[in-house]
Amino acid sequence: MSETVSMTTGARAMQVLPQAGHPRNPGMTLDLDWVAAVQANTSAIERRAATLPGRRSVKKDHQAAWLCKAISLIDLTTLSGDDTTGRVQRLCAKARAPVRADLLDRLGMTGLTVGAVCVYHEMVGPAVRALEGSGIPVAAVSTGFPAGLSPFHLRIAEIGESVAAGAQEIDIVISRRHVLTGNWQALYDEMAEMRAACGAAHVKAILATGELGTLRNVARASLVCMMAGADFIKTSTGKEGVNATLPVSLTMIRAIRDYEARTGFRVGYKPAGGISKAKDALVYLSLMRDELGLPWCQPDLFRFGASSLLGDIERQLEHHVSGNYSAGNRHPMG
Repeated sequence: MSETVSMTTGARAMQVLPQAGHPRNPGMTLDLDWVAAVQANTSAIERRAATLPGRRSVKKDHQAAWLCKAISLIDLTTLSGDDTTGRVQRLCAKARAPVRADLLDRLGMTGLTVGAVCVYHEMVGPAVRALEGSGIPVAAVSTGFPAGLSPFHLRIAEIGESVAAGAQEIDIVISRRHVLTGNWQALYDEMAEMRAACGAAHVKAILATGELGTLRNVARASLVCMMAGADFIKTSTGKEGVNATLPVSLTMIRAIRDYEARTGFRVGYKPAGGISKAKDALVYLSLMRDELGLPWCQPDLFRFGASSLLGDIERQLEHHVSGNYSAGNRHPMG
């Protein structure tokens, strides 16, 4: 295929629809009656989740447009003990140019970037410098990530250090024990203090859903974190045995919908861990569109926490353009 690929107006709108501005979630007073009333019908949620991969199918130009949209929603992440400044610089270069220029030209999608770059605090400075002028924010994992068991004053101080270093988004981890013991006041107080420490930086509350035991706990923890002012709720650190799943996602998304209906404030959603294939990204995007609508298909309200997802999407886009699947080494991360 030598001609430029032309996306239909409807499909292209999926990628270029501008972010809808919305007021930041200010939180609210903890409403324990509302929390206690939250239930989760696990069997019904699992049945609904099982139907999701087959409910919506997008093909050809529409699929390419949705995949480009998915790229714009990725928090491109490196959270390894052997991270170096050079690795982060290469990752940031990939964030600026996530798809080979020749493919973007053929797709008519120039100027595409990822949603953010996510790193440990130590790498915030190098990432900020590498992304200068790009408009791509740096997100820092914080508060004793991934376990969240360091002394609380140190967790709060870590947030401040990352914000001072230039992080515009902070991914915090909650204390799972507060959820497992039903101590919702303690979870609310912790989350509210972390939100305050973030200042103008947006805060994503990582629930570590694989360690919360039940979907009811996931739903209640989601609600409490939103009441305390979370800008996003996020499934996982990526370090748990079980990370993002469709039943958990449906539970958290329904909590977001209920919170917005009750308060009028929109909260974002970030599935993280285990989302590595383009087809998975399409399922999550269709879920967000069906459950919450197009405003939640924009980077200010939806992110993928991923590292390998981008490579598979780029391979699918090359197939769309050329008709051939390429080797992974044609699409290096940096």
